[in-house]
Amino acid sequence: MNYFAITLLVVTLLVTASGCSSAVSAPGATPPLTVSVASVVQKDVPIFSEWIGTLDGFVNADVKAQVTGYLIKQEYTEGTFVKSGQMLFQIDPRPFQAAVEQSEGQLAQTQGQLEEARAQLLQAQAQVAVARANQARVQLDVDRYIPLAQKQAITQQDLDNAMQNNLAAKAQLQAAEAQVETAKAQITAATAGVQSARAAVDTARINLGFTHISSPIDGIPGVTQQQVGALVGQGSGTITTVSTLDPIKVYFTASEQEYLEYRRRFPTANAVRANNERLELELILADGSTYPHKGKFYFADRSVDVRTGAIRLTGLFPNPDNVLRPGQYGKVRTSTQTLRAALLVPQQAVIDLQGTNQLAVVDGNNRVSIRTVKLGDTVGRDWIVRDGLHPGEHVVVEGLQKVRQGILVNPKPVQAR
Repeated sequence: MNYFAITLLVVTLLVTASGCSSAVSAPGATPPLTVSVASVVQKDVPIFSEWIGTLDGFVNADVKAQVTGYLIKQEYTEGTFVKSGQMLFQIDPRPFQAAVEQSEGQLAQTQGQLEEARAQLLQAQAQVAVARANQARVQLDVDRYIPLAQKQAITQQDLDNAMQNNLAAKAQLQAAEAQVETAKAQITAATAGVQSARAAVDTARINLGFTHISSPIDGIPGVTQQQVGALVGQGSGTITTVSTLDPIKVYFTASEQEYLEYRRRFPTANAVRANNERLELELILADGSTYPHKGKFYFADRSVDVRTGAIRLTGLFPNPDNVLRPGQYGKVRTSTQTLRAALLVPQQAVIDLQGTNQLAVVDGNNRVSIRTVKLGDTVGRDWIVRDGLHPGEHVVVEGLQKVRQGILVNPKPVQAR
C-alpha cells in the first residue's frame, strides 16, 4: 500500500469517527420541567379582622378632697389592690371635730328653746281655760240679770256691771287665746331652729367624715399626686386615681364602612345583640403574645367621629391577675364572618405582576395555564381566591420563575397543608 492510499484511509476513518461522535452527542427531546404543585383547597373559612386597641380601666375613679385641710397620713401602698371604703388618706380632723361639737351645742340650745316654747304653750292654754270659765260665769250673770232688770227686781246698775264684767272676761279670753297662738308661733320657730341646728350637726359630721379619704371602688390606686403635709381642698385637683382592672376595657375603632357592612349583615337589634354575645375577642399584646383570656364585645359609641370617619368600639377582657393595665396598646382580633366553601391556595403560588395577581395552573395534561385571579383575604399561609379558579385544580408553588404559558411540566405534589 503506497503513501497516498494510507493517507486516504486515515482521512476516511477520521470522517467516519467524527460522524459517529456527532450522532452519539446529538440531544434528544427536552425532558419536562419538574415543579411542585398544590391542590386548591375548598372549605369554610372564618374571616378575621384586626384593630389597634387601647386599654383602660372599667371604672376610673378620681379621688379628690371634699374639705380643706392638711394631709397627715397616707394609709395605702401605691399600686396595690384596695377595697371599696378602704381609707387612703387622712386629713387633719381636729378643726372638723370642733365644728361638730359646736354644732351639737347649738342643737342642744335650740332644743331647749323648743321645750321652753312648748311649756309656754301649755301655760297659755291653761290661761285660756281659766279665761273661758270666767267668761262663761259672767255670761250666766248677764243672762240671769236681764229678765230681772226687766221686772225691776234688780237695779240697772247691777245689770250694767254684769255686762261690763262679761266684756272684760271676753277680752281676757281673747288675750289668753292670743298668747296660745304666740306660743305656737314660738314652737314653730324653735322647731325650725332645731331642724337647722340638726342639719348643721349632720353637715359637720359629714365634713368630719370627709377627712377620711376612702377608695370609692375596688381597684388599683395609682401614684399619689399630693404628699403628706400638703394642703388639699376641692380646688386642689386629683390626689390619686383608683381603677377597676377586672374586667378591663379595650377601646378600638372600626371604619364607617366596616360598621355599615356589619349592620347590613345584622339589620335588626336582636340580630346584632345575638351576634355580639357570640363574638370572642382576642388580644395580641405589644410583645406579639396572645393574651390567654378571651374578651367579649361591650358596646359601640353613639356616633361616628367626623374627623376620622371611624366609630369607637369597646371590649371587655377578664384580668384576674391584673396583668393588663390602663394605657397599654394591643391588637384586637376577632372572626367577623365565615366564608362558605372558600377556595384556598398557598401564598407562594401567587404571582404579583404590576398589581395583577396570577396563578400557574396545571391541567390534566400537565400543561401550564397562566391565569389571572381575584384574591380575597389571607388565612394563615393561604390566600382566598374569589374568582378565576375551580375546586380540585392544581397550582404551581415551586418553580414559578421557569414556567411559561402552555409548557409541559412534571408536577410533584407538595406536602399536604
